[in-house]
Amino acid sequence: MIGDVVAKVGRRALLAALPAAKKMFDIDFAAANGENLAHGFGITEKTAGELFRGGVDLITGGNHTWDRKEVVPLLESAPIIRPLNYPFGAAGKGIFHADIRGGKLAVINLLGFMGYVDNPFNAALRAVDELRGDGIKHIVIDFHAETTSEKNSLLKLLEGRISALCGTHTHIGTDDLLIANGTGYVSDIGLTGIRNEVIGMCSKEPISRFTTGIRRAFEACEGELTIFQAVIFELDDQGRCMDAFKIKSFDGGEIAVSMRRSPGW
Repeated sequence: MIGDVVAKVGRRALLAALPAAKKMFDIDFAAANGENLAHGFGITEKTAGELFRGGVDLITGGNHTWDRKEVVPLLESAPIIRPLNYPFGAAGKGIFHADIRGGKLAVINLLGFMGYVDNPFNAALRAVDELRGDGIKHIVIDFHAETTSEKNSLLKLLEGRISALCGTHTHIGTDDLLIANGTGYVSDIGLTGIRNEVIGMCSKEPISRFTTGIRRAFEACEGELTIFQAVIFELDDQGRCMDAFKIKSFDGGEIAVSMRRSPGW
């Protein structure tokens, strides 16, 4: 699972790192959060296509999924999902199914308490119950949420019943990668994009907002100082996470394991 890919810089960083990472670590399936693909806001056919050509098998979304109108037909025609807990009638689906090495994988996308969405915890419980009832044991969740407490709580609710839970949205990677009763977990993977600004965006506007209280639109930056971040989960045939580690690449350079899982429970 690759963290929030932000704008052209993030797409470039992913394209430089992912093909080599898939070979290096024998990766069967790669998902990336892509709600910030198009100049930092939303998804277009062009930006999604770059990720697919680079080796991404699935794009997940979040609160910026709908920022570009052209995403609506893409949600029906491409391997792109939006948060499951958007209200009935929203385009697209919140669960993706894949057949891998003779097994079935389900990826669920959820949005935290942002905007007009249904309760993500109840939505997750219903989805996991249904998937497990259908015999699907390999279940991974991208939880796009503001707070670590939301993500920690969802882990405690679902540990032992899903394969992995990855946090996205904050763009800042956390150091709490662990395995809890067979469930891999990290509160936030961290962004893939420019690394010397503010959460992958030009720092001028965030600084102005914090010093004056006046809100203006964020702008995506160009630059050569980039970071690629992903977490790799190894799952057994019963859907239990057996190993987890984080990889990073700086400025298109060598891919390295940056964090092994900490003691879990």
